[in-house]
Amino acid sequence: MGMSSLKLLKYVLFFFNLIFWLCGCCILGFGIYLLIHNNFGVLFHKLPSLTLGNVLVIVGSIIMVVAFLGCMGSIKENKCLLMSFFVLLLIILLSEVTLAILLFVYEQKLNDYVAEGLTDSIQQYYSDNSTKAAWDSIQSFLQCCGVNGTSDWMGSPPTSCPSDSQVKGCYVKAKLWFHSNFLYIGIITICVCVIQVLGMSFALTLNCQIDKTSQVLGL
Repeated sequence: MGMSSLKLLKYVLFFFNLIFWLCGCCILGFGIYLLIHNNFGVLFHKLPSLTLGNVLVIVGSIIMVVAFLGCMGSIKENKCLLMSFFVLLLIILLSEVTLAILLFVYEQKLNDYVAEGLTDSIQQYYSDNSTKAAWDSIQSFLQCCGVNGTSDWMGSPPTSCPSDSQVKGCYVKAKLWFHSNFLYIGIITICVCVIQVLGMSFALTLNCQIDKTSQVLGL
C-alpha cells in the first residue's frame, strides 16, 4: 500500500467518523431537549433513570467520544488514538452481541417485567406529573390506551386515549409494531454491526500502515 492509499484510507476513516460525530451531537442535543422539557417522563418507577432523554444522552455521548477518537487518530495518524478507537468499538460490538443474546434468552422474563412496570405506573398516573406526561405522550403517539386496553384505567380513561372502545393496549400495540417491523430492525442492526466492523478494520489497517511507513522513512 503506497502513500496515496494511506492518505485515502486516512481521509475515509476521518469523514466516516466525522459523520458519526455529527450524528452523536444530534442525538445528544435531542436527549438534552427531552430532559429539559420532560416530554416522556418516567414509565418505570423501579428504574426512574430509565427515560428516553437519559438513554439518548448516554448513546449520543458514547458515539461522540468514539467518533472523536477515530477522527483525531486518523487525521493525526496517532497510533494510540487509533487503537483506543479500535478497542472501544470492539467493546461496544461485544456488548451489543451480549445484549442480543440476553434479550433472546430472557425474552419472557423481560416481557413480564415490562408489563408489570407499566401496570404499576398506571396507578401513579394522577399523582405523578412525569408519569402522566409519559402515558399521554405514548397513548397519543401509538393511538393506544392503557397496558392491555381501556379496562386498565380505573373509571374513565384519560383524554389522551382514543375514543374507540375497541382500541388496543399500548403494550400489545408496541409488541405488534415490533414484530411487524422485525425484519427492518434486524437489517438496521446488521448494518450497524457491519459499519462497526469496517471502522475497526480501517483503524487496524491504518495503524499497521503507519508502522510500515515509519520503517520505510526510518522514523
